[in-house]
Amino acid sequence: MDGERHQRLWRLVTDRAHGSDFAGWAEVVCAVAVDQTDVDGAAISLRTSARAQELAAASDPWARRLEELQYTVGEGPGVEAFTTAGPVLVADLPDAGSRWPGFVDTATVDGLAAVFALPLQEGAIQLGTLDLYRRRPGALSTEALADVAVLADLATGALLTDATPDAATSWAGGEAPGHYDDVNVATGMLAAELRITVDDAFLRLRAHAFSTGHPLLDVARAVLNRQLRADTFQE
Repeated sequence: MDGERHQRLWRLVTDRAHGSDFAGWAEVVCAVAVDQTDVDGAAISLRTSARAQELAAASDPWARRLEELQYTVGEGPGVEAFTTAGPVLVADLPDAGSRWPGFVDTATVDGLAAVFALPLQEGAIQLGTLDLYRRRPGALSTEALADVAVLADLATGALLTDATPDAATSWAGGEAPGHYDDVNVATGMLAAELRITVDDAFLRLRAHAFSTGHPLLDVARAVLNRQLRADTFQE
């Protein structure tokens, strides 16, 4: 890896981290990614599977919505990058319509035109993904792509260095692991009330969210607030 590039980006990350508004390394990496790589939004999600993930940080509400959309529909660039352990680079989003139909249709309406996702991993250890979103089509330049690779490496190193029981929370600055806790609680509640497995309950929550066009997190909170009854999810 280019040593000078690594040093330059690490200096940008640490300089921003020393600011008075420091909110965690995840948020800092997202901010530097937007500043340096010609994208409009960035997000980092910690993942262990398509279902088990947590939003560590997002550069802005738009990036947060797109990251939550992937969680709702169970597909998208970040999900694929994590599953395949390789980068996913889509310069023109409509080209991926058959690849992630649920994600592409909604994301396009929300203004997404190009997306780039890199896995956060070290050897066999997979931690999550760095997802970059852009409102105009076009591939990343060679320089920008090299910067993204370094930022993904820096994010991975920060996660692994902070390898304590509360590592994810401390690294993310409290922004996230726990972001989707309401989904986990609602899933367990449905599983108990409908006498089905947790996996089946999660799939029913996701199906309802997709069919109604609501974020999965909002559907889960409606269940917890008794705005949606368990029999809504009966087959």
